[in-house]
Amino acid sequence: MSIDFDRSDALHRPPLGQTHAPTGKPLIVTPTFVSRVDDTARGDRPQDSGSAKSRHGHEVHLPNWRPRALALESDPNLAFEHWDEYWRKVHGPKFAWDEPGSSSERVVRYDQIHRVASGPSSAFPPPYRAMVDEHGLLPADPWQRVPAFVRPRWDGLAYIAYAEEADIERTLSQDKFAKRIIADEQTAFRMVTREITREYILIPSERHRDAVSLVKIHMRRPDLSREAFQERLLREHARLVMAQPATGEFVRRYAQLHNIGSTQKDPEGSKIDAVSIFAFASMNDVEDFLMSKDGATIAAAEADLLGEGSEYWTAINYSVINRLHPERATEF
Repeated sequence: MSIDFDRSDALHRPPLGQTHAPTGKPLIVTPTFVSRVDDTARGDRPQDSGSAKSRHGHEVHLPNWRPRALALESDPNLAFEHWDEYWRKVHGPKFAWDEPGSSSERVVRYDQIHRVASGPSSAFPPPYRAMVDEHGLLPADPWQRVPAFVRPRWDGLAYIAYAEEADIERTLSQDKFAKRIIADEQTAFRMVTREITREYILIPSERHRDAVSLVKIHMRRPDLSREAFQERLLREHARLVMAQPATGEFVRRYAQLHNIGSTQKDPEGSKIDAVSIFAFASMNDVEDFLMSKDGATIAAAEADLLGEGSEYWTAINYSVINRLHPERATEF
């Protein structure tokens, strides 16, 4: 059967896309955290100016008052599913597509990391214990005992890598990105961050097709400078993580992203000092890793470095662009 891949993102990743070996030097990554368009009040979730577009192309300033005006999905009951589908199946191919006069070739890797509420998070970590009384019985009135849901700050992460920092401007200044991709972001996303980071790959992925990521957003404790925090995270904490047997058993990839600036005004992203990303083969592997004694050792060491605002959550991985293979550990 002949399939037309002409405008598909499949052309930008293996097995159809061409790849080359990485140099081992740190890549520059824009870890763009995204929150989805929905009917949450602005006071509960920030909103970028010009985002949350209506079907007429105008910002819906009060989406909790006018959810039916949102262009992406007018039915709040379908908003999450429609957004999740749109990001992967519509926005991803648009980003990869080289329209006349544009090119995404300087993007060496672009992964979409979609947060999954049923996966482990810092707000609801494993183990998940049955709700029972003193006799070991489940409650007969569960409708009165539903745990509150604590939504993380972000719904996902666009993990976009470049060979060097200047390639960001060379790519994003093209009309396609500056006008049409931004317009698409304003349709699908409520807010996006704009930080620039230096990537350190500590455990390279064998195929870069790992199913699940554990995303840890790090905000340093107040008495540490950003430079001191990043140095300790990379030199001291990474050694501890790598030394744990559970890391060798469960972790398929481990990378740290260290904030070095931003592409534009970035009130939320600028608060993030670093991001640690661990890849796994399955969601159960994430749970077993976090529940292990080694996972507890890692968590205790992190707690000594982190301040308010730090969080973690779990996500499904989608590779949209990948021009680097095989992945190798960063030299530093």
